[in-house]
Amino acid sequence: SAGLTQFPTVIGGVVPVINVPGIKPGELVLDGKTLADACIGTVKYWDDPEIKKLNPDVNLPHTAIAIVHRSDGSGTNFIFTDYLSKKSAAWASQVGAATSVEWPAGIGAKGNEGVAGNVKQTVGALGYVEYAYAKQNALTYVRMINKDGVAVSPTAAAFQAASAKTDWAHSASFYVVLTDQAGHDAWPIAGATFILVYKQPSDPAKLKEVLEATP
Repeated sequence: SAGLTQFPTVIGGVVPVINVPGIKPGELVLDGKTLADACIGTVKYWDDPEIKKLNPDVNLPHTAIAIVHRSDGSGTNFIFTDYLSKKSAAWASQVGAATSVEWPAGIGAKGNEGVAGNVKQTVGALGYVEYAYAKQNALTYVRMINKDGVAVSPTAAAFQAASAKTDWAHSASFYVVLTDQAGHDAWPIAGATFILVYKQPSDPAKLKEVLEATP
């Protein structure tokens, strides 16, 4: 409408990251309910039976889980809390999904960089960041059990798989939520970023240059 058209530019993932001594990247597996229970405070230690059941072969320490969350409003917050709301009735009713929520507990940090920094500095930490920040900061990511019951790692292919069944052409108001999507390889905490441009731009060459430069 209004002479605008949309371009889906980036499909990325929000990644739970941890700081647990002895645990390597991708070694720990969580599902949505357990992740929500940790964030809401009913799962308090890394060796809680709920986590051990998912990780019978991992040596989990009796270390308190320290939640690190965004203190500022963000799309990352919305994607993460939307996913938790879909996997936990308690989270949905007590906290909900929004760009900014009242966290039950934990350490607030500004931006992905703030969360990444606090996770690196805090033993027992559990936080969430956009994939690029997890990679750039060499954070220990967890694998997630997706809607199809498959434990998947955060990769570009897994983020793309989350959007495989999306009807982009009929998405109202340029708005698509890609959390908890079906698909064997789908990462369950994903989202899309769009560019809106004029259908008849004043400078077509410049628009072409911008779109080609967008990852």
